Amino acid sequence: MRLLAALTLALTVAACGFEPVYGPGGTGTKLQNRVLVDPPRDREGFLLVRQLEERLGRAGDPTYKLAIDLSVAEEARAIDPDGDIRRYHMIGSAAFTLSDADTGAVVMSDLVDNFVGYSATGTTVATLSAQRDATERLMTILADEIVLQLQVSDL
Repeated sequence: MRLLAALTLALTVAACGFEPVYGPGGTGTKLQNRVLVDPPRDREGFLLVRQLEERLGRAGDPTYKLAIDLSVAEEARAIDPDGDIRRYHMIGSAAFTLSDADTGAVVMSDLVDNFVGYSATGTTVATLSAQRDATERLMTILADEIVLQLQVSDL
């Protein structure tokens, strides 16, 4: 029964024109080591660029340039009876533009956004640690979304 289900799934996927992103000629390999990401301006930008370069590689001779306008904000989400904030949401958005490295022509542009939460209970050190961890998680999520948008685009 499992074999029949697996074969049915394989045929369905093959019939719909599905191609692996990292397969031969896939968009994942078209971008590997060919995208030069603009240098970061702050810690959040550094974390985002690090994640993007981990996924796309570093371009020695870039085909594309990736410019990112990053925005990060925090919102208080839970306040205890004493008026102390106990939980925050960190909201991030990244407007990005992929352009041809030689001509500067815009190939694609888009906006990705997401959020993460962290707790502000405990000591100041614990809260700062939770905030730093939330920042890293948010930049990882945004980098994943940017790479996904680049890979599903028709470059």
